[in-house]
Amino acid sequence: MAGAATAGLTAACGSGRPATAPSAPPPGPARPSPRPVPAVAASPRRFAGQPVEIGHGPRDRPRVALTFHGNGDPAIARAVLAEAERAGARVTVLAIGTWLDEHPDMARRVLDGGHELGNHTQRHLAINELPEAEAYAEITGCAQRLKRLTGSIGTWFRPSQTQYATPLVRGLAQRAGYPHVLSYDVDSLDFTSPGAAAVIRTVTGTIHGGSVVSLHFGYADTVDAMPPLLEELARRKLRAVTTTELLTP
Repeated sequence: MAGAATAGLTAACGSGRPATAPSAPPPGPARPSPRPVPAVAASPRRFAGQPVEIGHGPRDRPRVALTFHGNGDPAIARAVLAEAERAGARVTVLAIGTWLDEHPDMARRVLDGGHELGNHTQRHLAINELPEAEAYAEITGCAQRLKRLTGSIGTWFRPSQTQYATPLVRGLAQRAGYPHVLSYDVDSLDFTSPGAAAVIRTVTGTIHGGSVVSLHFGYADTVDAMPPLLEELARRKLRAVTTTELLTP
């Protein structure tokens, strides 16, 4: 079971072998005082006027959401979170249940950094291809772990090994307590390990106000890409926020 989360990373959710943990990044320049850490909602929020499956936020606001598939070496995950926090950014982490089983402390690490934590299924299987009962078990299995660790089933659900959920999976997510399914409109392709420069080019070449970007923990290229990527977003006056903040007026 422990290896399933890594082995299942294919297609839109990523593939390839996890990278080695990077050395600790050097201290960066002083940043403004961090924003207060938001309270964890007891249940996911419903956004009036938004579809069941959300791929991006309002295009007329200078905000973007960087969303991460939660899996892989926790040292790399911590390095990504540290780079985000160094720049005053908040992110959304969609965790795989087996990853939480192996590294339960990561749930609090994400939330204590002011970030958002959500559900990316229990074993990261191709959820659109599963029978109904098994697909539902994948959603609720991860939800139960999140609830046990944090008191909440998580703010968002993202289907595994696909950018878009089938109508069946969308319905199952709603039955499990998630009003919306979180997709994305920018795929960083960081899971292909193309190098940090390529990750930055891919994201900055397609990102716009309101974009939801798909990224991954577990890859050193992602850690290396974070500082220049966040600097470029700041230059464009785009603020990296949680997905909930992205959709909140």
